Amino acid sequence: MSYQRPPTLHRYGSHAILDAALREGQFRLRPSGACLTLSFSTQLQPALFDAFNGDSCLIIHNTEEFGERLHRAVQKALPSWMGIDGAVQYGSRSALGAAFSKTPQERSEKEWLFAWRSAQAASLHPVIITIGSIESFAELKSKDAHLN
Repeated sequence: MSYQRPPTLHRYGSHAILDAALREGQFRLRPSGACLTLSFSTQLQPALFDAFNGDSCLIIHNTEEFGERLHRAVQKALPSWMGIDGAVQYGSRSALGAAFSKTPQERSEKEWLFAWRSAQAASLHPVIITIGSIESFAELKSKDAHLN
């Protein structure tokens, strides 16, 4: 099976947080199960603004460059952690593990997940990662602009 990131990734949230992601490449990895994760959608969907209580959407156009920079930054910050990213599977267990498995009801999210797991036992807490500006291959759209 060939591995390829989707052509675009979409992250919904507040303008302030997503603006920091665009200008500084600042992302918060959140604990989920035994992993630290960062979630995106593979599609721009109006319903996801409300689902994620967001007024903006960060759209990443060069997903390969983004993914490689993100994985390098996490490797530097958390050297004993191993990372992977891939599509979430809905309704059955993903070969990538529990973090990549969700219920059929969540299918509308069309999620692409970045996840890291520690090689040794570790307490999980949110971690801020900075990868530098992604303005050359990403853009920020407001909910109002998209819906009008």
